[in-house]
Amino acid sequence: MTRRAAALAAGLVAAIALAGLAPVVRAAPPAGRRPARRRVASHAGRAVADPLPDRLTDEAFWALSQELSEADGEFRSDNLVSNEIWFQYTLDDLLARSRKGAVYLGVGPEQNFTYIAALEPRMVFITDIRRGNLHTQLMYKALFELSNDRAEFVSRLFTKPRPASLTRDSSAQEIFDAYAQVDTSGEAAFKQNSQDILDLLTKTHHIPLSERDQRAIIDNVYYYFYWYGPPLTYNSSSGRGFGRSNMASYYDLMTATDQRGAARSFLASDAAFRTLKRLEERNLVVPVVGNFAGPKALRSVGRYIRDHGSTVSAFYLSNVEQYLNQQGVWRAFCANVATMPLDERSTFIRSSQNRSFGGGGGGLVNSLGGMAAETKGCGPSVPVGGPGSPPGR
Repeated sequence: MTRRAAALAAGLVAAIALAGLAPVVRAAPPAGRRPARRRVASHAGRAVADPLPDRLTDEAFWALSQELSEADGEFRSDNLVSNEIWFQYTLDDLLARSRKGAVYLGVGPEQNFTYIAALEPRMVFITDIRRGNLHTQLMYKALFELSNDRAEFVSRLFTKPRPASLTRDSSAQEIFDAYAQVDTSGEAAFKQNSQDILDLLTKTHHIPLSERDQRAIIDNVYYYFYWYGPPLTYNSSSGRGFGRSNMASYYDLMTATDQRGAARSFLASDAAFRTLKRLEERNLVVPVVGNFAGPKALRSVGRYIRDHGSTVSAFYLSNVEQYLNQQGVWRAFCANVATMPLDERSTFIRSSQNRSFGGGGGGLVNSLGGMAAETKGCGPSVPVGGPGSPPGR
């Protein structure tokens, strides 16, 4: 396989444009008009908020993503894959503290999927400062929907032919060990897989992605999974993916276990995979672009959840608080979260440095916190981007 990323991506986008795969643009509603909100009566005879949707239409999915989002921001990494190898260690406590069937919030790429599979939320919002993470989440949306099972998902993700030995009941270890013995397919297969992804998004779901967005999904995200395969790490997109590193690889993350040795990643079982597939097919995993300390994204997500009569079950933060504290804007983030519909079971999932844990993952370990209790003291605050506020992450 030869690396011809620039020429390959440009040729792919041009071919898609020539093939007439331009996204369908839906007509906007008349200016000043909003669709009427349907109200449902409570048992006490009083009107209550609309319930969370069982499914979003394609148009509503994209409109919601864009309406909740802020302007694109920057971070020091493309963050195509997590670097938190101990992410499963909190699952027992998370299930005991939080609740199923509410709304899950998160940040970043695939690490969210294991928590989502465990909590089985009604709806998901993944907010990240970079539009690049929206591109990553759209790639995953397409791959979940295109794949019938985990083995096909991994085949499409890394552009490798499926080993005949794999079945729906294969373990994550068996799946990734089998693909470790298989050569990556050539550029023709990559082009076809790439077109399948963009067809699913722009033709099946009619998402009006710009040519720039389409190119970014393939060139800035999907290509790296093709080029590096399961050894992909947090550092790979910076050109350090094959070198010695303390960062966990995709293989490491998906074959990791909890503290008792039980495999619980989103690719550990068919049931976990199908939880994600079902949510993606119903357009209920909504990517949002926004600064955690910004003026709009998190507050708008919280307002949507409140307006639909639900609560936040969990909010995966990764180690974003580290950067918010460094920039002096953590309190604006705290005030944003304080506006959300929380209860005593709403739970933060965070990662922080702990060098006493060995192995990959950059020394990051995960822990839990009570959202309502931790944000109770956050009074009114000017979010980043508001009048007189400092720039933030």
